[in-house]
Amino acid sequence: MLTKSDIEKYFLAEKQGALLVLIIGGIAILIGLIFFVAFRTGLFRGAAIPLLVLGIMECFVGYGIYKRSDEERIKLVYAYDMNPSLLKTEELPRMQELNKRFRIYQAVEIGFVLVGIILMILYNGRTERSFWVGFGLTLVIQGVSLFGIETMATQRAKEYTRKLSGYLAAWPQR
Repeated sequence: MLTKSDIEKYFLAEKQGALLVLIIGGIAILIGLIFFVAFRTGLFRGAAIPLLVLGIMECFVGYGIYKRSDEERIKLVYAYDMNPSLLKTEELPRMQELNKRFRIYQAVEIGFVLVGIILMILYNGRTERSFWVGFGLTLVIQGVSLFGIETMATQRAKEYTRKLSGYLAAWPQR
């Protein structure tokens, strides 16, 4: 059964996860810039591109979630007592959609890892193609780290959705 405390915990954990993604994105951008500017080899240039692109995406996503988490938390804790229909009409469909999107995100992250591994295998030992080895290595590292973060977020979201569904199933009897 969902409690106000469960709503608080979910959104605080979501905010912390978003901050982690934002920090990882910032570090990725910094490392990508260092690789691109300071190291002028194909390996480092190849590694810089996914670091920069994915780092920018991570920063945007992390910041967006971080920024809205408190507002959502306050709105839904209030709705728990004052407007439970909001939980049914807005929050449950939002969470169901988010749970679907998590599967897509994880598939993309697994794709990053597989493409990275393929690039590293294909071009390993070929110095004229070291750009692709660096590119692949970074895809693997970013894919694995994002998959790990996504897996934790997925478990959190599933548990919250389960509790939310249970609360709403019992709600009309109140």
